[in-house]
Amino acid sequence: MRSKKRKFWKFALLILCFLAPLLAWLGFGDNGLIHLYHKEMERQARVETIRQLAEENQSMLEEIRRLRTDMEYIESVARKELNLIKQNEIVYRFDKKDNHDNTVKDIQSKTQQTDQ
Repeated sequence: MRSKKRKFWKFALLILCFLAPLLAWLGFGDNGLIHLYHKEMERQARVETIRQLAEENQSMLEEIRRLRTDMEYIESVARKELNLIKQNEIVYRFDKKDNHDNTVKDIQSKTQQTDQ
């Protein structure tokens, strides 16, 4: 019985000696599972980039089509990007924050003067 156990352990150790390097090579080798995992992550990132670029390309094609055919769209783009106005149109420009603060201070000082 003891000799069978010893043979079993020798056989198990022999199998382990052959399988351990094989498993290490499959996992960590140049074309191993870890390398394969990293390549799959890289592939997925590139697929996502391609998808985003395809969406951007589609939106640009739509804008090109609108610029070629839609006069109202051309007018709106010219107004926004080139600051163009129509004939007999008046443009009002306001200072954003500075003018508002000064106006509030002027109103407050005038109300204080009338209260006195």
